[in-house]
Amino acid sequence: MKGQVPIQDTRLAILGGTGLGTRLKERLDPPSVEQHDVETPFGTPSDTITTGRLGELDVALLARHGNAHQFNPTRVPYRANIFALKSLGCTHLVASGATGSLRESIAPGDLVSCDQLIDRTIHRPRTFYDHAAVHVELADPCCPVLRNWLHDAAASSKTTFHDSATYLCMEGPAFSTRAESNMHRLAGADLIGMTAMPEARLAREAELAYALVALPTDWDCWRDTSEDSILDNVIANLQKASEAALDLLERACMNPQLLRIEPSPAHRALDKAIFSDPACIDADQRKRLSVLWGRVLQS
Repeated sequence: MKGQVPIQDTRLAILGGTGLGTRLKERLDPPSVEQHDVETPFGTPSDTITTGRLGELDVALLARHGNAHQFNPTRVPYRANIFALKSLGCTHLVASGATGSLRESIAPGDLVSCDQLIDRTIHRPRTFYDHAAVHVELADPCCPVLRNWLHDAAASSKTTFHDSATYLCMEGPAFSTRAESNMHRLAGADLIGMTAMPEARLAREAELAYALVALPTDWDCWRDTSEDSILDNVIANLQKASEAALDLLERACMNPQLLRIEPSPAHRALDKAIFSDPACIDADQRKRLSVLWGRVLQS
């Protein structure tokens, strides 16, 4: 099938949000574990990347905020992270992160596989291709193949799993005002977070299939839940949400067949996306970004 990823080349990147990365590393098959310090044209990733075997699938683990949570959401090196994962042969990417719920139906401790994103960030680089016109399609930012794979894994879990939701990515790092929280609800958002963009956009530019598993830890501030602060609720619910995400990913990685036989639309995202005349793209830029666009643009 056109665009299919060969079985031997399938590698899942897991971009861990708060509280998940360390637990995942503990579950890797010890003989398979390797550490990678990767340099990219966009600087150094958030942390050393750990590769290994989780269940029946090769994975690469990266802590989005760094090993000491030193990067706030605006300062996460998103381009370096995605470039580094692509350079290590990753074909699929599951991102996780703590969120606030904007809906009564999504409770703290649930898991949510998002299908739509709203980008309200303003200070973050949004593309790898600063020296060319590259326009990827992003109508459906989250890969349907990955989402189906996660849905199948969730069927045997006791955790409440929502397989559709709209995530609004705000700049942060402060949480919303109450007026903003209500505005986000009116805009159609189901969850509020700070990290999915430009992460999903860059993954598409890198032809990585991307899925987002949101970990609701609180109700944001639109809902009066008592005298507890949002931060109290986040801290109290984060471990529960992380445990649920860990269980889901372990279940999914025991059955990777779908990823191996079903191509993702993202894997051919650059087929028609490069509008610039290749003859006018600088040879150094071709080489610099060959990890990303080398499949369609020879260096």
